[in-house]
Amino acid sequence: MTRIIAGRAGGTVLQVPGAGTRPTSDRVRESLFGALESADALRDARVADLYAGSGALGLEAWSRGAASVDLVERSGAAAAVAGRNTERVGAALGSTGAARVHRSTVSGFLAVAHGPYDLVFLDPPYDLDDAELDAALAGLVPRLAPNALVIVERAARSPQPVPPSQLTIERHRRYGDTAMWWLRNEDPQPRAASQS
Repeated sequence: MTRIIAGRAGGTVLQVPGAGTRPTSDRVRESLFGALESADALRDARVADLYAGSGALGLEAWSRGAASVDLVERSGAAAAVAGRNTERVGAALGSTGAARVHRSTVSGFLAVAHGPYDLVFLDPPYDLDDAELDAALAGLVPRLAPNALVIVERAARSPQPVPPSQLTIERHRRYGDTAMWWLRNEDPQPRAASQS
């Protein structure tokens, strides 16, 4: 069973797509979010959860004080599950509209995203091509706020991401067969939101 671990919606049970996604375990999420809270990276943050699957990462951030969350998922079935989970968490929070599900590829979303984002999760399928991940990181940079954090989750056997020069790898943690990299946006220039 997957659930929101803590925050105002703590304990809310989340649905998980039947196939094609790899939910982050509660143990890994608990460790990650404990570290994010210690870094004061969640309060009022604008969050994007790319390759969202069930939306567990972005919705956990929302429960713990993020101001807004964009969940991006290519699969129609998974996006529908993320939508139902968003409604459940929103009901627990007594809030609507601050979390949105986008059925889109990551590259398609980043081409039109408004941003800027303070915190971004990239938890792609383990079989995602390394070049595609690196391209997603490059496409993300113009949508980041100064000093934004980007969390990349991959299989522990995966090579280290190759981020663009604006992103610096700050941490690397391994949890069994899962690895996480923390990247920081070192570009001091605020990024303009795309024009609508």
